[in-house]
Amino acid sequence: MGSTVRQLTLACAALLGACAGGPPLDNPSAPGAMRPDVDERREARALEQAEAECSRQRKHAVAQRVDGETLYDCAD
Repeated sequence: MGSTVRQLTLACAALLGACAGGPPLDNPSAPGAMRPDVDERREARALEQAEAECSRQRKHAVAQRVDGETLYDCAD
């Protein structure tokens, strides 16, 4: 009877430990995850690079959103 009680105790402890953690977040360690300021800086840097490249061609950069990503192109 002692081993049954021990097994039941271990099973309950394992179940409690598995349920106590809660669901995981959407990968909070990903670069820029849950930090909008990082995304803004990244987009500002990309715009600066696009403007620099387009100015070499005597054009200006235009941005458009496609499938959640900002794409830059040069226009007259």
